[in-house]
Amino acid sequence: MVSASLVAASWISEFLAAFGKEFIEEWKIGDIGSEIREGIMQWQHTFFNIGDIPFILTDAIIVTWIAVIISIIIFGSMVGKDGVRPNKRQTALYMLVDLMINGCMSFGMKREEAERVIPMIGTFGIVIAGCNVISVFKIAPPAKNIAFPAALGITAIIYVIYISIRMVGFKGFWLSLTTPMKAMLPFKILDFIIKPLSLALRLFGNVFGAFVFMEFLSIIVPIILPAAFGLWFDLADGLLQAIVFSYLTMSYIGEICEVAHEYEEHPENFVKPKKEKKKKKESADAKPAEATV
Repeated sequence: MVSASLVAASWISEFLAAFGKEFIEEWKIGDIGSEIREGIMQWQHTFFNIGDIPFILTDAIIVTWIAVIISIIIFGSMVGKDGVRPNKRQTALYMLVDLMINGCMSFGMKREEAERVIPMIGTFGIVIAGCNVISVFKIAPPAKNIAFPAALGITAIIYVIYISIRMVGFKGFWLSLTTPMKAMLPFKILDFIIKPLSLALRLFGNVFGAFVFMEFLSIIVPIILPAAFGLWFDLADGLLQAIVFSYLTMSYIGEICEVAHEYEEHPENFVKPKKEKKKKKESADAKPAEATV
């Protein structure tokens, strides 16, 4: 009995000594610069060869696929089987889709057009949300690698141009570039260069900034504050950036569709003033001729 008590006391004393040492090490602030630099290193990679062709595999690619697979599983489970009444998960999904459709229609799209673009816009939102929220598990989000948001921005603007032409035709797309005057054409073209940059830099800046802040916080105060701040910077801000990206993408499509629909409903608003004056003059000249007859 005495020997067991001695063993237990010895184990407890060793445990407390080890715990105290680890606790001090955890709170000890070393070289902050090197620790943050190690934590936020832009990207890590490895090479593998297929034949004689080398391929690069970055941590952003791996994390992206992990996030995409998890997102597919989660949203796939929400679909379920069709029944007389939708379950709670199906209802939540239907509400989300309906919210996105109403958002597209508020930007000037017709309902059939909104239903056509929702799959792609929803994909943007799901992928970005999954890749951002994964930082909750202390996994570096892919958006801290500038290549990831840059690829998303370029893909989004290419899709905007493609789907807009498919829905309103080349004439409707051209009208969106030359309305309210043809002098706007160079600026509208420049706008399609600025938009993907804006999408990419906004996503990169917010995610990278939040990641740096959380790394700094975990070094300075590693126990309580990171968990509390992580609810915003890792979770809420990650979801917010996905919503903003999807929202802006649908607004870009809506701008083009709105001009094309305005032309369909009121083509007279797009007639040049010179042509209107010419028509009025011709009609005025025609009236005296009719009178003489």
